[in-house]
Amino acid sequence: MNRLLCLVCFFFSISVSQASVVVGGTRVIFDGTKKTTTVSVQNKDNVTNIVQSWLAIVDETSPAKDSFITTPPLFRLKAGEKGFVRILRTGKPMPEDRESMLWLNIKGIPATDDVSDKNIVQFAINSRIKLIYRPAALKNAIPEEFAQKLQWSNDGRAIKVKNDSPLYMNFSEIFINGKAVPEAWFVAPYSTIRIPVANASPAGKKEITWSVINDYGMSGPKYKAIIQ
Repeated sequence: MNRLLCLVCFFFSISVSQASVVVGGTRVIFDGTKKTTTVSVQNKDNVTNIVQSWLAIVDETSPAKDSFITTPPLFRLKAGEKGFVRILRTGKPMPEDRESMLWLNIKGIPATDDVSDKNIVQFAINSRIKLIYRPAALKNAIPEEFAQKLQWSNDGRAIKVKNDSPLYMNFSEIFINGKAVPEAWFVAPYSTIRIPVANASPAGKKEITWSVINDYGMSGPKYKAIIQ
């Protein structure tokens, strides 16, 4: 009992320091006619934060995995300050007939030398947003142009979505017979995905309602399709 009481007192005596580095946007569209782009970050914490940035692949087979770097990969951002992370092409060849996508990770860690209270538990928060490379040949293409052309089918075990376009289709919502499909789904250019759902049995028609996320991170128009 005394041990439990000591533990409770210990945890109540601890302060919590949580990094609050905010990324300016929910996605980055990298213009293929450019060599670099920037992402804004702001430290909304009351102490200096160490900001770390890096890229991670979405697809293991993607040739885009070594085609970009972030700079600076590590830097200090004082309380209330704004800064920028640059994303640069490395010169490695990439597909120019379709988009490529990576994860941009930005983590804020409270600087220990700015923390006077030693009884502090620090939390680092990692923000992950999509970096979409749009080749020069597709400069004027937008997701809304192709969203309605997605092809839906039912194989009895899952709902399939075929994307015949050169752009990534990132869904903001999918409904099957009025029931929302959980999780965030996307379908790569010229590819098909399977969405396992409990009510995918072939009996009866299925009404699919969907919308995709536009370049500004907002939900686009809703579309409907009826499949068997």
